[in-house]
Amino acid sequence: MEHTMGIKSENASKVADQLNIFLADEFLLYTKTKNAHWNSEGRDFYEKHKFYELQFEELDKIMDDLAERIRTLGHYAPATLKRFLQLTHLSETTEYMKDSMGFVRALLEDHESIIIHFRENIGRFANEFEDQGTSDFIIGILERHEKITWMLREQLK
Repeated sequence: MEHTMGIKSENASKVADQLNIFLADEFLLYTKTKNAHWNSEGRDFYEKHKFYELQFEELDKIMDDLAERIRTLGHYAPATLKRFLQLTHLSETTEYMKDSMGFVRALLEDHESIIIHFRENIGRFANEFEDQGTSDFIIGILERHEKITWMLREQLK
């Protein structure tokens, strides 16, 4: 059965393709956040361990929301590491992730990069693809990333 919901089939496909990229970015960021959670050390270990735990839990919710939005549009979410690495615009490199502040800097850069990509697509979803629902949906996720970015930035002071 074709999903109509007032969105042209070809537009829903293009939106789903972009959401797949967002999902891949979220998955890579989730993995890097888990790395920070597992491998932080030093005097602030416990605080950072808990700090990253809250972040990866939020990223897990974001990933689930994105995958469900993709399914709502009648498409399938990617679900393999290989496919995520093919789709993501983030780097798997963790060269900065050697100490507590290195983890913070690396994760902050990735969150900011995701925010920029979201901002670049909000208008496209609403105007080019005539999908205001996904545009609004992405604004909500963008706000969640902005909050995490604020928390990460505060760690660097």
